[in-house]
Amino acid sequence: MILVLRALGVGDLATAVPALRALRAAYPDRELALAAPGWLTPLAELVGGIDRVLPTDGLTALDVGRPPELAVNLHGRGPRSHHLLAATAPGRLLAFRCPAAGHRDGPEWDDREHEVRRWCRLLSWHDLPADPGDLALARPAPQRIPVGVTVVHPGTKVPAKRWSPSRFAAVAGRLARRGHRMVVTGSPVERAVAEQVARRAGLPPAAVLAGRTGLAELAALVAHARLVISGDTGVAHLATGYGTPSVVLFGPVPPARWGPPADRPRHRALWAGPATDAGPGHPAWDGVGAHPSMAALPVDRVLAAVEEAERAVRSSGAVTA
Repeated sequence: MILVLRALGVGDLATAVPALRALRAAYPDRELALAAPGWLTPLAELVGGIDRVLPTDGLTALDVGRPPELAVNLHGRGPRSHHLLAATAPGRLLAFRCPAAGHRDGPEWDDREHEVRRWCRLLSWHDLPADPGDLALARPAPQRIPVGVTVVHPGTKVPAKRWSPSRFAAVAGRLARRGHRMVVTGSPVERAVAEQVARRAGLPPAAVLAGRTGLAELAALVAHARLVISGDTGVAHLATGYGTPSVVLFGPVPPARWGPPADRPRHRALWAGPATDAGPGHPAWDGVGAHPSMAALPVDRVLAAVEEAERAVRSSGAVTA
């Protein structure tokens, strides 16, 4: 068995797709088990090549049965994640170098590295080639979800990454008047924010899908959407995986670390932070609420990025859903 740890969220799993594909290609006849939250199972099925999800609630003890032939840490730099995998008594552990965990093998961690390339580099260091551009997800059938809509996703679990609901509403309202069929998505706890955005944008209550879609339905919605507008969160990574045009608002972490591939013009990453990769640090930020780099993104810039993304689609000859 090949055991892979990635006990995080939607965007985290989406950015690990190239590394997971590399492991599948390297070990085609072994069982590939992914230790991740159970609710991510629908997305794991869309990645393909994962034989089973081992439901994992954070970095808790793993019940793997027999020791794995190989354990791979795609979760973090250690030491906790290293210790967790080492406790399964694997034949071999692939992970970043972490002397604090007694693991001196592997490459050095780089805080400023893009998340996709980080895990590809880990595997390449161990002579397992991984293609960072291999991000595509299987496209689910639309079934009962609307097709060809523009998705606005105003929510995020991280307060610093939140763009103003009033600005999301301004964007949604302007696009609706231009003929976009708008929907507003989010988790159940984000439904109030989604309703606020829809109300301010003049959208009907039926446009609010927050709390009404499971992960499988959300993936299908994004896969068959016209456009996605969101902060740096899981929905943005689904758009990349499906090639759905997107505008993603970044802050406080710049797109150089989590953004869509720079060579795909239908995905526009907006960043109003410093020219250098300063990360969350900002002299005007007290650590509370939205980061200044988010507050600095104006509505007109987002609308211009929408035009750029859709122009890229037209110039490529592709037809959006």
